[in-house]
Amino acid sequence: MIKKKLIKNARKVDQFLIKFLKKQQLSLLVKPMKYGVISGGKKIRSTIIFDVGKIFNINEKKLINICAAVECIHSYSLIHDDLPCMDNDNIRRGKPATHIKFGEASAVLAGSSLLTLAFEIIADQKYLLSFKAKSEIIKSLATCSGHTGIAGGQELDLKFENKKKRINQIVDMQKKKTGKLFNFCLYAVGVVAKKNTKEKLFLGNLGEEIGLLFQLADDFLDYRGSKKVLGKPVKKDHKKGKSTLLNLMGEKKAYLFANNLKRKILRKLEKHGKSAKELISTIEFILERKF
Repeated sequence: MIKKKLIKNARKVDQFLIKFLKKQQLSLLVKPMKYGVISGGKKIRSTIIFDVGKIFNINEKKLINICAAVECIHSYSLIHDDLPCMDNDNIRRGKPATHIKFGEASAVLAGSSLLTLAFEIIADQKYLLSFKAKSEIIKSLATCSGHTGIAGGQELDLKFENKKKRINQIVDMQKKKTGKLFNFCLYAVGVVAKKNTKEKLFLGNLGEEIGLLFQLADDFLDYRGSKKVLGKPVKKDHKKGKSTLLNLMGEKKAYLFANNLKRKILRKLEKHGKSAKELISTIEFILERKF
């Protein structure tokens, strides 16, 4: 059921991105950009956006631009993370990483182009949101993508390698590296739903916790998953001396931490009743996923 939902949602976002890129002037970077963002990965962030949209009864057409922008940001970060100067990974989503397929320079430029494309997708005239809403969404996306978000988290991730760090330092790093983009996913839906500041901040913080849960699940998969199923190398965190909660606490305690976090997230969704059932099913999937 959840797998079908993920595939269906991923297809919608891929189709939107293909159409959007088709309307643009062709460049040599379109091919590596498409390679990095289309027909790859679970696009779980998009599913979460659609799921939260159901809580507030928002039409998917009002959310598709946000989904596409998020996937561009996520793919840009993966393309850059895989580079030899960072995590130096050759396989991504079951195929050669972008820098292996197209060369390092093209990968850097394609990643940077996906980053800027995300903002173009939100700002697009055909995206019928108010100027105020678009401005708020763009500001939030910038905050979650730059040095206070994904980029800053990746910098900490690299600096923490082979160093003993405290739980709160690792949680802070993972909330930036992974959690901030999930924060944006929920916050942006709150903007579209015209929620007040308190509710939008509540949604953003909830998104950050979902992102931390997702990162923990990713760490478990790296530890005990298979390269064939995941489509990327496994056990690399341990080899590289990555600072993860799993490495610090051990598998049993880390899983207990993750389970408690999941329960905390689900408790916060109780107030939304049946309208949150899709989001709840996705959160349940996150921790137990095998891919």
